[in-house]
Amino acid sequence: MHPFLLHNGEIRAAAEPVVSLGQVGLLSGWGVFSTIRIYDGVLFAWERHWARMESDARLLRVPFPSDSRDRIGADLGRLVEANQAWNATMRVVILRNRGGLWEGPGMSRDFDVIGLTADLYPWLDHLCGGDGLRLGVVPHARHAASEFAGAKILSWAQNLTWYERAHEQGFDELVLLNERGEVSECTSGNLFAVHGTTALTPPLSAGCLPGVTRAILLEEIRLPNLQVRERTLFPADLESADEVFITSTTRELLPVVAIDGLNIRRGRAAMDRLHAGFRQYVQLYLAARGRPEAALSH
Repeated sequence: MHPFLLHNGEIRAAAEPVVSLGQVGLLSGWGVFSTIRIYDGVLFAWERHWARMESDARLLRVPFPSDSRDRIGADLGRLVEANQAWNATMRVVILRNRGGLWEGPGMSRDFDVIGLTADLYPWLDHLCGGDGLRLGVVPHARHAASEFAGAKILSWAQNLTWYERAHEQGFDELVLLNERGEVSECTSGNLFAVHGTTALTPPLSAGCLPGVTRAILLEEIRLPNLQVRERTLFPADLESADEVFITSTTRELLPVVAIDGLNIRRGRAAMDRLHAGFRQYVQLYLAARGRPEAALSH
């Protein structure tokens, strides 16, 4: 993490204590968050991240500053400048402060807005195999029928436990199946399986998180002879696919070269085309915000 953070509009030293145990969201994971990619000083797809946090906050009864998107975006821009985090990763947290037995005394704010930045993680340098992702499989890992399925909340320990265990077992990530045996997602990414000229990804009804990169591929990227759409997928659909890849804000698009118990193909032609289209979309987004030459090689 970088040396400065944003706390309710103020730039503070990250080592400075800014939260207390009396904030109920701190002890219970009662809050929402989003991880945002910073390209050339710009918070990429900030509007999409904000809209998802607002939706999740409404579902989880977390107070949310609905009318403050532009102001908070500007505050986060000051954090980028303070940390010189021009090409980096940002975490934005809306933390619920009040309610329940363990609310601390003198708690006057209903919520805190916290922003953090960190260097980009070199995913490709830390793959177990070096040429692509190797995935394990976890059955019954997502409950698609839950009303909270797909919400990105602070209570993230389950995903972190799976991810840590996966690395101990020689995997880079995990395919999380739902209660119906359908493919849902990874611990921190969405899955795609390419069949012919179509890249398929599980629908939100499978219990997956509505990732921002996933949404951009579905809604914004248009390439000749290559469609992107939703479809229910089972492990057998991954095995029969021409290629499999994952998407996330910090990884963009990465190929999958092995899945535990499945014999998958190692193609990546469609993924490379989609990745190029995604990078072009990023350039257009930055150009619209006065950054015509983004440092996309970082």
